[in-house]
Amino acid sequence: MIAPHRAATMRGIASNALERASQRSLRCDRVRSARRATVARDADARYGSLISETLELMETDEEFQTARRRLDELGQRALTKEERTRRRRALDNLGVPSFEAYLDSKGGEALHRAPTTILQVNIGLFCNQACSHCHVESSPLRTKEVMDAKTAEAIVRVLKNSPGVKTLDLTGGAPELHAQFRYLVTEARKLGVDVIDRCNLTVLYEEGQEDLPKFLADNQVKVVASLPCYSEANTDAQRGKGVFERSIAALKDLNAVGYGVEGTGLELDLMYNPGGAFLPPSQETLEVAYRSELRDTWGVEFSRLFTLTNMPIKRFADYLHREGKMSEYMSLLVENFNVAASVGVMCRDLISVSWDGKLYDCDFNQQLDMPVRGTKKTIFDLESCDDLVGEHIVADNHCFGCTAGSGSSCSGATI
Repeated sequence: MIAPHRAATMRGIASNALERASQRSLRCDRVRSARRATVARDADARYGSLISETLELMETDEEFQTARRRLDELGQRALTKEERTRRRRALDNLGVPSFEAYLDSKGGEALHRAPTTILQVNIGLFCNQACSHCHVESSPLRTKEVMDAKTAEAIVRVLKNSPGVKTLDLTGGAPELHAQFRYLVTEARKLGVDVIDRCNLTVLYEEGQEDLPKFLADNQVKVVASLPCYSEANTDAQRGKGVFERSIAALKDLNAVGYGVEGTGLELDLMYNPGGAFLPPSQETLEVAYRSELRDTWGVEFSRLFTLTNMPIKRFADYLHREGKMSEYMSLLVENFNVAASVGVMCRDLISVSWDGKLYDCDFNQQLDMPVRGTKKTIFDLESCDDLVGEHIVADNHCFGCTAGSGSSCSGATI
């Protein structure tokens, strides 16, 4: 039995602890309210364009400048070949054969094209951001790689002839900043095809995009938004100063027209990618953390979270090389190879179309200039997406990125 004086002391301690917890909770609520109010004021004032800030960052960032000089000196093809050689050297040191041979040795299903259900279109590489992990190396400087009307019309023609295609997946760059974006959205919706907009969120505050949330909602477009972390510091480190704050404001603007709100039918999904040379955590577990943080701190709602593994190509490959981590990262991918994840890789039922109409098995192959096999190499050659069924899919050493852990695709984990 506890002595009366000791029991009173314990009650006093408990009471003080509860009081301190209550005060901490009140302080947290005040901080959250202040943050929400700040974002609301900023959203009301509307952010200006991010393009000038991004260009200034690129001019002063040593890594961007080094990459730019090497591109000017060697050309894109030579840089891509060099990057591939580094991956191959890392795998050779591990005694790992080609991806296809490794997949076969583990009893995996060979990579052949099934009927296409998703037509993914990279409208162009122009973007208002220049993210450090971007596998397409988009930026405001990419003004030449832009889809024209002729190519967009060919895409619509193929869609009309491909009833098995259920989704048009629009990506970039920032797809919304390209002239053919709204044409492709409206034409696809007329055909009853679902549309995905892969949105960087900050694009909502670029000139001419004031009505973007309403346009997307009116056309029932599914929004998949990039938000690599619910931490401001981590997000800005990957995507540029001030991007997190603008992203939160944009999410609130999308919520305001019904996106991510239960019962509206307007889907708002978030995309996470690691901030370094490691694999994503459990998609389900991370979604719970995102939902708690975004709802409690910012009052933001969303539908689902997708996790994406950083592919060892382009800017992320440059990072791995600078840090001396290419071998370590390739080893990580191989050690975590999951044959079950290979069943759901996106290349099996997706066709990727570049801004100039060339065809690829996935967006990663597109950036590495590895076109589809066979004689039909462009959207102009296709009558229907069925023309490519059964073709052998082009694979290479970067494909280990899609089969590590729980797998990775543009729709998140594959298992």
